[in-house]
Amino acid sequence: MSASGQTHAEAIGLTGYATEANGIGGLVKTRVEDFRVEELSTKLNIDQRGRFTVARITLRNWETNRFIARLAKALAIPKERIFFAGTKDKRAITRQLFVIDAPANKVGGVDLADVDIEVLGRTHQKIGFGNHRGNRFTITVRGCAHPDGRPMSDEEALAEIERIHSMLEQTLGAERFPNWIGPQRFGSGRPVTAEVGRHVIAGRFEEAVMAYLSMPGADEAPDVAAFRARVRDEGINEEVIDACPDWMDFERRMATHLLEKPDDHVGAFRRLPNNLQLMTVHALQSVVFNRALHARLEEGLPLATPVEGDLVGRVDERGQLEAKGCVTVQGRTADRIARNCTLGRLTVTGPLPGSDVGACGGRPGAIESGVMEAMGLMDAAWTVPAIPRLSTKGTRRALVTGFKEFTWETVPKASEDTLDGRWADGPKNGDRWHPDGACIKFRFTLSSGAYATTLLREFMMAPLNHLG
Repeated sequence: MSASGQTHAEAIGLTGYATEANGIGGLVKTRVEDFRVEELSTKLNIDQRGRFTVARITLRNWETNRFIARLAKALAIPKERIFFAGTKDKRAITRQLFVIDAPANKVGGVDLADVDIEVLGRTHQKIGFGNHRGNRFTITVRGCAHPDGRPMSDEEALAEIERIHSMLEQTLGAERFPNWIGPQRFGSGRPVTAEVGRHVIAGRFEEAVMAYLSMPGADEAPDVAAFRARVRDEGINEEVIDACPDWMDFERRMATHLLEKPDDHVGAFRRLPNNLQLMTVHALQSVVFNRALHARLEEGLPLATPVEGDLVGRVDERGQLEAKGCVTVQGRTADRIARNCTLGRLTVTGPLPGSDVGACGGRPGAIESGVMEAMGLMDAAWTVPAIPRLSTKGTRRALVTGFKEFTWETVPKASEDTLDGRWADGPKNGDRWHPDGACIKFRFTLSSGAYATTLLREFMMAPLNHLG
């Protein structure tokens, strides 16, 4: 793995694998069309007397929060009046429901590039974050390669996928994989979100804002890197704001606020969308979870089978953990709980820390405490008096999750003029892909909260920057 890729992976805790395989390498998202997501929505009751407009919207190469901002501007409404169940990958074709507090004819009349809006009707219901059954993915991995960089043939790639699929089943159970929290939670190529969250829970809003504006990222466009460097070197002034690329709406808003009110860093932070503000805290929790999961693998503890001291919780019919009812595994209950974990009724959990969340005992507890201590979070209060809604009591997250309808097949190589710049530039030092390697199309369904990139990662075993 390249030095920058390794640094990014370590920063977000996304290191280690569930199997001792070699993987297929390759690149994801060399074309926008190679990554498709269809949201499996919960049922909405259509009522033409309803206050809200329901629309199924297909986006091509749009980051969800930036699309919301553009849609709100087009409709002349606050972005808080647009409701959706989950953010999706940017470099992808995504399809999901939006509930919008605006007239149907206005919504249907919005004309934005690479956006298709299908108005379904009216409803009285809102939808909230996580309020969907899951997502269906169709993803193509191109340029599969051996660890030494040699191209992998179709037959070799198919055999390695079959091998990993079988090993996952033997280790974790049928159609299960480690429930890692994926890189998109942390900022693609720039793991800034968790770093901002660390400052937020400590009440250091000046540091939080400046980290968001100025922290450098790997492989950023020259104009973006230059803007961030000027913020670091000069601070905030009109010339620096003028140098902010047009598409960086959030950075521009934050910097403009500071120019007008230099001491109001809380106000500048509030210029981020509410869900992105909250995501900074969630990202810090997520690093803890990933590192605890990895530490457990390193210690040789199973992920799917509980040991004494573990906290386990019930799994509902949607495959979601009922985190509030977690119980501690004791010696006398371990066998019975293990059987229920095998049946998918219960699951072993890891920490998403907060002010009031249960802690494991025994070896699992020692592992989790060790991670928190290493991150300097043992004394964190997880309360944010300046913005109370960002305070968190914490919760637990399943260590493994399921995938369904999993298939894979070879597909023809694409014309090079349809592929992105990475392909044209060729493999770099530390990369693991080859232009003559096999191309594999994966199809699968995941429940809400699970990440397609982390499932693919178990099969690819490639540097993190190959996933997006």
